[in-house]
Amino acid sequence: MAKPALKAALLSPQRPLGEHPLLLVGPSLGTSSILWNRAVSLLGTDYDVVAWDLPGHGVSPAATETFDVAALADAVVDLADSIAPGENFHYAGVSLGGAVGLQLGIRHGERLNSLSVQNSGAKIGTPEGWLERAETVRTQGTPVMIQGSAERWFAPGFMDSQPELSSRLLHALRDADRFSYAFCCEALAAFDVRAELGSIRVPTQVIAGALDGVATPSMAADVAAGITGGGGTATAVTLEGVAHLAPAEAPAHVAELMRGLISWAESQVAAK
Repeated sequence: MAKPALKAALLSPQRPLGEHPLLLVGPSLGTSSILWNRAVSLLGTDYDVVAWDLPGHGVSPAATETFDVAALADAVVDLADSIAPGENFHYAGVSLGGAVGLQLGIRHGERLNSLSVQNSGAKIGTPEGWLERAETVRTQGTPVMIQGSAERWFAPGFMDSQPELSSRLLHALRDADRFSYAFCCEALAAFDVRAELGSIRVPTQVIAGALDGVATPSMAADVAAGITGGGGTATAVTLEGVAHLAPAEAPAHVAELMRGLISWAESQVAAK
Protein backbone atom coordinates (compact mmCIF):
# COMPACT_ATOMS: atom_id res chain seq x y z
CA MET A 1 0.00 0.00 0.00
CA ALA A 2 1.61 3.26 -1.12
CA LYS A 3 2.17 6.11 1.31
CA PRO A 4 0.35 9.20 0.06
CA ALA A 5 2.16 12.55 -0.04
CA LEU A 6 0.90 14.94 2.65
CA LYS A 7 1.54 18.66 2.89
CA ALA A 8 1.07 20.74 6.02
CA ALA A 9 0.41 24.29 7.14
CA LEU A 10 1.88 26.01 10.19
CA LEU A 11 -1.06 27.39 12.19
CA SER A 12 0.85 28.77 15.18
CA PRO A 13 2.76 32.09 14.92
CA GLN A 14 5.85 32.25 12.69
CA ARG A 15 8.88 31.60 14.91
CA PRO A 16 11.76 29.13 15.12
CA LEU A 17 10.31 25.64 15.58
CA GLY A 18 11.50 23.49 18.46
CA GLU A 19 11.18 25.83 21.43
CA HIS A 20 7.60 24.71 22.05
CA PRO A 21 6.05 21.20 22.07
CA LEU A 22 5.05 20.04 18.57
CA LEU A 23 1.34 19.40 18.02
CA LEU A 24 0.18 17.86 14.74
CA VAL A 25 -3.53 18.19 13.94
CA GLY A 26 -5.47 16.20 11.35
CA PRO A 27 -8.64 16.94 9.37
CA SER A 28 -11.93 15.21 8.78
CA LEU A 29 -12.86 13.99 5.30
CA GLY A 30 -13.74 16.90 3.02
CA THR A 31 -12.18 19.61 5.21
CA SER A 32 -8.73 21.18 5.43
CA SER A 33 -6.56 22.94 8.01
CA ILE A 34 -9.33 25.60 8.20
CA LEU A 35 -11.07 23.16 10.56
CA TRP A 36 -8.45 23.94 13.22
CA ASN A 37 -8.07 27.71 12.90
CA ARG A 38 -10.31 28.70 15.79
CA ALA A 39 -9.05 26.13 18.30
CA VAL A 40 -5.41 26.72 17.38
CA SER A 41 -5.77 30.47 17.88
CA LEU A 42 -6.15 29.52 21.57
CA LEU A 43 -3.23 27.05 21.58
CA GLY A 44 -0.64 28.51 19.22
CA THR A 45 1.22 30.63 21.77
CA ASP A 46 2.22 27.52 23.75
CA TYR A 47 2.63 24.87 21.04
CA ASP A 48 4.06 24.64 17.54
CA VAL A 49 0.86 23.59 15.75
CA VAL A 50 1.11 22.05 12.28
CA ALA A 51 -2.04 20.95 10.41
CA TRP A 52 -1.81 18.35 7.66
CA ASP A 53 -4.27 18.01 4.80
CA LEU A 54 -5.67 14.79 3.35
CA PRO A 55 -4.59 13.83 -0.19
CA GLY A 56 -6.30 16.09 -2.73
CA HIS A 57 -7.59 18.40 0.03
CA GLY A 58 -6.20 21.80 1.00
CA VAL A 59 -2.50 22.00 0.14
CA SER A 60 -1.86 18.25 -0.23
CA PRO A 61 -1.40 16.87 -3.75
CA ALA A 62 -4.00 14.52 -5.20
CA ALA A 63 -3.49 10.79 -4.70
CA THR A 64 -2.96 8.61 -7.75
CA GLU A 65 -3.47 5.22 -6.09
CA THR A 66 -5.26 3.64 -3.16
CA PHE A 67 -4.02 3.93 0.41
CA ASP A 68 -5.28 2.82 3.80
CA VAL A 69 -5.53 4.61 7.14
CA ALA A 70 -2.30 2.97 8.31
CA ALA A 71 -0.47 4.46 5.30
CA LEU A 72 -1.83 7.89 6.24
CA ALA A 73 -0.45 7.39 9.76
CA ASP A 74 2.96 6.44 8.32
CA ALA A 75 2.85 9.58 6.15
CA VAL A 76 2.09 11.72 9.24
CA VAL A 77 5.19 10.31 10.96
CA ASP A 78 7.24 11.22 7.87
CA LEU A 79 5.78 14.73 8.09
CA ALA A 80 6.74 14.98 11.77
CA ASP A 81 10.26 13.82 10.90
CA SER A 82 10.53 16.54 8.25
CA ILE A 83 9.85 19.10 11.01
CA ALA A 84 11.63 17.55 14.01
CA PRO A 85 13.51 14.36 13.00
CA GLY A 86 12.99 11.55 15.50
CA GLU A 87 11.27 13.80 18.04
CA ASN A 88 8.04 12.91 19.80
CA PHE A 89 4.90 14.94 19.17
CA HIS A 90 1.33 15.43 20.35
CA TYR A 91 -1.47 14.55 17.96
CA ALA A 92 -5.11 15.52 17.58
CA GLY A 93 -7.42 14.55 14.71
CA VAL A 94 -11.07 14.73 13.74
CA SER A 95 -13.07 11.87 12.16
CA LEU A 96 -10.73 10.37 9.51
CA GLY A 97 -7.94 12.42 11.15
CA GLY A 98 -8.91 10.78 14.44
CA ALA A 99 -8.81 7.34 12.84
CA VAL A 100 -5.27 8.21 11.73
CA GLY A 101 -4.56 9.11 15.37
CA LEU A 102 -5.66 5.66 16.53
CA GLN A 103 -3.38 4.08 13.91
CA LEU A 104 -0.54 6.30 15.16
CA GLY A 105 -1.18 5.04 18.68
CA ILE A 106 -1.18 1.42 17.49
CA ARG A 107 1.74 1.59 15.01
CA HIS A 108 3.86 4.50 16.22
CA GLY A 109 2.95 4.88 19.89
CA GLU A 110 6.58 5.44 20.86
CA ARG A 111 6.52 8.71 18.86
CA LEU A 112 3.42 10.16 20.53
CA ASN A 113 3.30 12.07 23.80
CA SER A 114 -0.49 12.44 23.74
CA LEU A 115 -3.44 11.59 21.51
CA SER A 116 -6.73 13.50 21.13
CA VAL A 117 -9.28 11.57 19.04
CA GLN A 118 -12.24 13.74 18.09
CA ASN A 119 -15.56 12.83 16.42
CA SER A 120 -14.16 9.45 15.45
CA GLY A 121 -14.21 5.76 16.24
CA ALA A 122 -12.33 2.48 15.86
CA LYS A 123 -14.72 1.70 12.99
CA ILE A 124 -16.83 4.41 11.33
CA GLY A 125 -19.92 3.65 9.29
CA THR A 126 -20.21 0.54 7.11
CA PRO A 127 -17.94 -0.66 4.30
CA GLU A 128 -20.95 -0.68 1.94
CA GLY A 129 -21.83 2.94 2.77
CA TRP A 130 -18.28 4.18 2.20
CA LEU A 131 -17.83 2.27 -1.06
CA GLU A 132 -21.14 3.62 -2.33
CA ARG A 133 -20.07 7.17 -1.46
CA ALA A 134 -16.69 6.63 -3.16
CA GLU A 135 -18.45 5.62 -6.36
CA THR A 136 -20.90 8.54 -6.18
CA VAL A 137 -18.13 11.12 -5.74
CA ARG A 138 -15.92 9.53 -8.38
CA THR A 139 -18.69 9.88 -10.95
CA GLN A 140 -20.41 13.10 -9.82
CA GLY A 141 -17.69 15.07 -7.98
CA THR A 142 -17.48 16.40 -4.44
CA PRO A 143 -20.19 19.11 -4.77
CA VAL A 144 -22.77 16.28 -4.64
CA MET A 145 -21.76 15.82 -0.98
CA ILE A 146 -22.26 19.42 0.16
CA GLN A 147 -25.84 19.28 1.41
CA GLY A 148 -25.48 15.98 3.25
CA SER A 149 -22.13 17.02 4.74
CA ALA A 150 -23.56 20.33 6.00
CA GLU A 151 -26.28 18.37 7.80
CA ARG A 152 -23.79 15.92 9.34
CA TRP A 153 -21.03 18.38 10.17
CA PHE A 154 -22.82 21.19 11.97
CA ALA A 155 -25.24 21.38 14.86
CA PRO A 156 -28.54 23.15 14.10
CA GLY A 157 -28.03 26.92 13.95
CA PHE A 158 -24.24 26.78 13.47
CA MET A 159 -24.33 27.81 9.81
CA ASP A 160 -26.49 30.82 10.75
CA SER A 161 -24.25 31.90 13.63
CA GLN A 162 -20.94 31.17 11.82
CA PRO A 163 -21.69 31.75 8.13
CA GLU A 164 -18.11 32.54 7.07
CA LEU A 165 -16.50 29.55 8.77
CA SER A 166 -19.15 27.06 7.64
CA SER A 167 -18.91 28.44 4.11
CA ARG A 168 -15.10 28.06 4.06
CA LEU A 169 -15.36 24.47 5.28
CA LEU A 170 -17.94 23.59 2.63
CA HIS A 171 -15.77 25.27 -0.01
CA ALA A 172 -12.88 23.00 1.06
CA LEU A 173 -15.17 20.06 0.34
CA ARG A 174 -16.25 21.47 -3.03
CA ASP A 175 -12.62 22.06 -4.03
CA ALA A 176 -11.32 18.62 -2.94
CA ASP A 177 -10.10 16.26 -5.65
CA ARG A 178 -12.92 13.78 -6.32
CA PHE A 179 -10.62 10.80 -6.83
CA SER A 180 -8.62 11.48 -3.64
CA TYR A 181 -11.89 11.88 -1.72
CA ALA A 182 -13.02 8.51 -3.09
CA PHE A 183 -9.73 6.91 -2.02
CA CYS A 184 -10.32 8.31 1.50
CA CYS A 185 -13.80 6.72 1.51
CA GLU A 186 -12.27 3.38 0.52
CA ALA A 187 -9.70 3.72 3.31
CA LEU A 188 -12.54 4.27 5.80
CA ALA A 189 -14.42 1.27 4.37
CA ALA A 190 -11.48 -0.95 5.30
CA PHE A 191 -10.74 0.71 8.66
CA ASP A 192 -11.49 -1.34 11.79
CA VAL A 193 -9.02 -1.30 14.69
CA ARG A 194 -11.43 -2.36 17.45
CA ALA A 195 -9.34 -5.43 18.23
CA GLU A 196 -6.11 -3.40 18.44
CA LEU A 197 -7.16 -0.61 20.81
CA GLY A 198 -5.69 -2.44 23.79
CA SER A 199 -2.18 -1.92 22.41
CA ILE A 200 -2.42 1.91 22.71
CA ARG A 201 -0.28 3.16 25.61
CA VAL A 202 -0.15 6.90 24.93
CA PRO A 203 -2.39 9.12 27.15
CA THR A 204 -5.58 9.49 25.09
CA GLN A 205 -8.74 11.58 25.19
CA VAL A 206 -11.73 10.77 23.01
CA ILE A 207 -14.02 13.74 22.33
CA ALA A 208 -17.55 13.25 20.99
CA GLY A 209 -20.31 15.64 19.99
CA ALA A 210 -23.69 14.98 21.61
CA LEU A 211 -25.35 15.70 18.24
CA ASP A 212 -22.89 13.69 16.11
CA GLY A 213 -24.72 10.99 14.17
CA VAL A 214 -21.55 9.81 12.40
CA ALA A 215 -19.23 9.18 15.38
CA THR A 216 -21.55 8.89 18.34
CA PRO A 217 -20.71 9.38 22.04
CA SER A 218 -21.11 5.62 22.52
CA MET A 219 -18.41 5.05 19.88
CA ALA A 220 -16.10 7.39 21.79
CA ALA A 221 -16.83 5.50 25.02
CA ASP A 222 -16.04 2.22 23.25
CA VAL A 223 -12.66 3.57 22.09
CA ALA A 224 -11.74 4.72 25.60
CA ALA A 225 -12.88 1.39 27.06
CA GLY A 226 -10.85 -0.54 24.47
CA ILE A 227 -7.71 1.39 25.41
CA THR A 228 -8.18 1.19 29.19
CA GLY A 229 -9.11 -2.51 28.87
CA GLY A 230 -5.61 -3.13 27.55
CA GLY A 231 -4.01 -1.22 30.41
CA GLY A 232 -3.77 2.16 28.70
CA THR A 233 -5.00 5.56 29.87
CA ALA A 234 -8.02 7.09 28.13
CA THR A 235 -11.03 9.25 28.92
CA ALA A 236 -14.15 9.95 26.84
CA VAL A 237 -15.85 13.36 26.88
CA THR A 238 -19.12 14.39 25.22
CA LEU A 239 -19.62 18.03 24.23
CA GLU A 240 -23.21 19.27 24.33
CA GLY A 241 -24.55 21.11 21.30
CA VAL A 242 -21.75 19.84 19.05
CA ALA A 243 -22.13 17.69 15.91
CA HIS A 244 -19.23 16.30 13.84
CA LEU A 245 -16.57 19.07 13.75
CA ALA A 246 -15.75 19.78 17.39
CA PRO A 247 -12.71 22.11 16.91
CA ALA A 248 -14.74 24.39 14.64
CA GLU A 249 -17.97 24.22 16.64
CA ALA A 250 -16.58 24.41 20.19
CA PRO A 251 -13.03 25.74 19.83
CA ALA A 252 -12.62 27.03 23.39
CA HIS A 253 -13.85 23.79 24.96
CA VAL A 254 -11.73 21.64 22.64
CA ALA A 255 -8.62 23.81 23.20
CA GLU A 256 -9.12 23.57 26.97
CA LEU A 257 -9.44 19.77 26.84
CA MET A 258 -6.39 19.45 24.60
CA ARG A 259 -4.35 21.80 26.80
CA GLY A 260 -5.21 19.73 29.86
CA LEU A 261 -4.20 16.48 28.15
CA ILE A 262 -0.96 17.89 26.72
CA SER A 263 0.05 19.50 30.03
CA TRP A 264 -0.54 16.24 31.89
CA ALA A 265 1.35 14.25 29.25
CA GLU A 266 4.27 16.70 29.32
CA SER A 267 4.47 16.34 33.11
CA GLN A 268 4.55 12.54 32.73
CA VAL A 269 7.41 12.79 30.21
CA ALA A 270 9.32 15.18 32.48
CA ALA A 271 8.91 12.82 35.42
CA LYS A 272 10.54 9.90 33.57
